[in-house]
Amino acid sequence: MKAIEGLTAEEERAAAIFRALGNPARVRIVAELARRRACVTNDLVSMLPLAQSTVSQHIKVLKDAGIIRGSTEAEGCYCLDPEVMRWLATFAYDICCPDDACDGGPGCAP
Repeated sequence: MKAIEGLTAEEERAAAIFRALGNPARVRIVAELARRRACVTNDLVSMLPLAQSTVSQHIKVLKDAGIIRGSTEAEGCYCLDPEVMRWLATFAYDICCPDDACDGGPGCAP
């Protein structure tokens, strides 16, 4: 991937998170973890039509991006990192409706 000069630290962080979310299986894992804490061998593998090793690779990508946290020991139980999810929601909202550009129209809060 070609580097873009002049990105802020926030833009770099968002790009890493969005890259991690660029796979349907990882989106599904995040959606499941939003509902509950899950363990790779017991929970996530049974809900996805993927091998345990493939699910583990997706978990690693999500963990490396900071989206999830958890242990790789034993069954490997994971949950979303709430701070990262709040940060991502705020980042996305600020892009969609920056304070100085919001006129109360569609997509902007009143």
